[in-house]
Amino acid sequence: MEESSKSYVKPSSVLPTEEFNETDMRLHWNKYAERLGQKGLKIMESILLISDPVLEGTRISYELPNEGSKLEFESQMNGLLGHLKGHLHNHDITIEVIVNEKVEAKRSYNNQDRYNRFLEINPNIELLRSTFGLDLKD
Repeated sequence: MEESSKSYVKPSSVLPTEEFNETDMRLHWNKYAERLGQKGLKIMESILLISDPVLEGTRISYELPNEGSKLEFESQMNGLLGHLKGHLHNHDITIEVIVNEKVEAKRSYNNQDRYNRFLEINPNIELLRSTFGLDLKD
């Protein structure tokens, strides 16, 4: 009777290990993130979308900006791994989390820099500036 109550675990030789590519992996990664967002887990969804995962064989490298997001990610990683393994039909998949706390120098932008950036986003800004005779003062 004791033996029948034990859960059945498939031998690892039976688990599928089909080939997959980075595009398929990212597609299922993003679908999982979207599903979490629909369930109300917005923080985890945003953590999954912070950067793009990189595939190296069956190992997925994922870069996060700080230790806090790494801890949150790791607390939910088993669900993601299960989703990826099931949808990609490969049970050799592993995820490596890398914390990269790059300290980027904050650049101070002047009005011309801001204007140039807005102009890239929307060229109609020039029409607005010229119509109303606006100038850029520092």
